[in-house]
Amino acid sequence: MLRRMDPIAPTVALVFLLAGAVKGVIGLGLPTVSIGLLALFMPPAEAATLLILPGVLTNVAQSLGPHLRPLLRRFAPMLLAVVPGTVAGSYVIAAGAAALPALGAALLAYAAWGLATPQFRLPLRAERLTALPSGLACGLMTGATGVSVIPAGPWLAALGLAREELVQALGLTFLTSTLALALALAWQGVASPGLALGSALAVIPALAGQRLGSLLRHRIPPLLFRRIFFAALLLLGAQLAWRGLG
Repeated sequence: MLRRMDPIAPTVALVFLLAGAVKGVIGLGLPTVSIGLLALFMPPAEAATLLILPGVLTNVAQSLGPHLRPLLRRFAPMLLAVVPGTVAGSYVIAAGAAALPALGAALLAYAAWGLATPQFRLPLRAERLTALPSGLACGLMTGATGVSVIPAGPWLAALGLAREELVQALGLTFLTSTLALALALAWQGVASPGLALGSALAVIPALAGQRLGSLLRHRIPPLLFRRIFFAALLLLGAQLAWRGLG
């Protein structure tokens, strides 16, 4: 595996630099971009393994802040439900056959939601009723594809959180799903010394990209960037889904 990683190491570094930059600009997108692009030339399970350390470190930083304790109390049921969902979904990504079309479908759904930017609001009672199903669905999607933004992103966005609360809540959700995915992939026997080393090395370009994205955030109109980003994801998702079904 170490030898297999050598020829593609520059490509992997470039992918994580780009994915980190996207996360730096809009606060999410690291797993979506990195796994979506890496799955073009490696199995999704290996791509998800490379994501683990960059995902953990960037989301730890995103989770910290003044709202951490109240967010943990509020979303504990949803976060706890992510874990068994991820373990169950990991059988899909480990098997490999269905992972590619599932990843393509996830990217298509995420891109469609991002381009539509629907405005809806969940009342408190509905939040309580949907917390466990949303966490379980997020875990299933994470385990099957490595991407956890659906349905966690739309669900959290519908709760009327303040901007900083939403960013922290997303960080907590992605951190939980990434840690659960690491355990699930280890359980499935996907991890290897080469992939572990690759994941450690990917931290550097991911953090550099995140820093670059934060600097670009004030130079690129957010609406224009979102449209370009989600349009590109739409094309990438369609391509992966077609490859998986072909």
